[in-house]
Amino acid sequence: MILAPALRYTVFAMLLLVMAGTGAAAGDSKLFPFIAKGKGSACVRDTDFMRTNHMELLTHQRDETVHKGERPERENLKECIACHAVPGADGHPVSAKSPKHFCRTCHDYAAVRVDCFECHSSTPDRAEQAKAGGTGQ
Repeated sequence: MILAPALRYTVFAMLLLVMAGTGAAAGDSKLFPFIAKGKGSACVRDTDFMRTNHMELLTHQRDETVHKGERPERENLKECIACHAVPGADGHPVSAKSPKHFCRTCHDYAAVRVDCFECHSSTPDRAEQAKAGGTGQ
């Protein structure tokens, strides 16, 4: 059975809320994905909101940028990637090809395909990473 995108997002959001409510998101890695903490001092919205609504923000932002030419700096994918970059064994951020990638940890767990990185970079450029509080290495 194929679920409509809105229903898939609802199911994914409910799963994340259950994980957050039980404290399991940071608990047993055998049962739940490990969610790496962002590098910045604060996200653009609170954690519960982002877990539930990030896909709407990204879709809305895509529409505003593509159709209207608006690019708000506070809520853009480059900033998200810079703050949530996960370092690999070599100290450089892993790409979306790695299961350690921030987005993939939950998306793989929930069997939701991430298609952002077919067009967008899944790793920060050094300037964006430094701006978000990373090492830039």
